[in-house]
Amino acid sequence: MKSLIRWSATVGLVGSTLAGSLLMGTLQVLALTQEQIVQKLRPIPVFTIANSDGAPLVAAPPSGQKGNPVAGVFITQQDAQAFLDGLKNRSPEVAKNVRVVPVSLAEVYQLNQVNKEKKEKLEFAFVPSRQQVTTAQALVKQSEKKDQQFTGTPLFVARGGAEKGYLTIQQGNKSVIPMFFKKEELQSLMDRFKQQDPKVASTLEVQVLNLEGVIEVLRTKNDPQLEQIVLIPPRESMEYVQTLLENNKKPGATPAKPQVAPATKPATPKK
Repeated sequence: MKSLIRWSATVGLVGSTLAGSLLMGTLQVLALTQEQIVQKLRPIPVFTIANSDGAPLVAAPPSGQKGNPVAGVFITQQDAQAFLDGLKNRSPEVAKNVRVVPVSLAEVYQLNQVNKEKKEKLEFAFVPSRQQVTTAQALVKQSEKKDQQFTGTPLFVARGGAEKGYLTIQQGNKSVIPMFFKKEELQSLMDRFKQQDPKVASTLEVQVLNLEGVIEVLRTKNDPQLEQIVLIPPRESMEYVQTLLENNKKPGATPAKPQVAPATKPATPKK
């Protein structure tokens, strides 16, 4: 597995994602390659509970029942730490040997792909923020799919305009579709856009997707907008990773080895 130190470049990339123009648009491309998918997922930190060797804490099937061991992958460091704090009360002997470990979402994806055809394998289960799940469920109830129940890990994206295009931002010389793990951070972007073009902004609405489904679409579908998708991790996750990186640069610091085994002025939207 890759060290957290290898994330230095991608931390800067994601940190600057929200700087740029706002517009509506599409880009015709072919289905993504596996490497393109990995590149999209690599900057996203997620968190697991692991020992000093990087082996994750797993939940094994009850005695006598079939199934593979499962490792939880938390979307936020706070939720991972809360789980660990609870474990200290329930099983102090187990908890003393493990810690919260950040790992790239790309590594989780790659391990899942490698283990996919194996009969006995370690499976990963995403643990989304309960608050964001509640928000997602409320949005679904307000939508045309109000009879459906939201499941999975929420991702929030904005659509608007006469053609209900995706709200995008400028990243370098191309427009991208930001999908946020936190609805509040998408709302902040929408509020900035409202200052630029209140009329168009009034047509914006938040759509909720799930991470698992988006990854599957990236892997299997030939969709013209896939190349434009950029996942935006929670700001606090990036700040946490950045703090670890800075601490590792201090004199005498021992490099962390988090491993897991198994805004510029908005522009007027375009059609």
